[in-house]
Amino acid sequence: MTNEVRDDRGNDRLVVDVDGFEAELLYTKQDDRLFVLHTGVPDPIGGRGIAGELVRAVIAKARAEHLTVVPWCPFARQWLLDHPGEAEGVSIDWETPRP
Repeated sequence: MTNEVRDDRGNDRLVVDVDGFEAELLYTKQDDRLFVLHTGVPDPIGGRGIAGELVRAVIAKARAEHLTVVPWCPFARQWLLDHPGEAEGVSIDWETPRP
C-alpha cells in the first residue's frame, strides 16, 4: 500500500492522511542535516506500514536535498537498521546524540 505523503514544511513534518486519521514524522533541518525526531501513527491505522512509508519519504527528502539524516526517532532508527538498502546513497549520522 502506498499513501500520498506530503511535506508540511511550515511545521517541519511529513504527513499521511488515512481513513480520517493523520500520521506524521517530525523533523528539523539544520544546515545540511535532517534530524528525524518522532514518527507517530494513530492506533486505528497502525499495522499498515504507514510509519515505514514516512521514513522512506524522509529518506527521499534527504536524497533530493543532499542532506545527512540523523535518526533520533527510535522507530526511524530501527527501521533504517532493518532496511539498509532503502537509504542507499544517503549519508546517515548514527553517532550524534540527542540533546
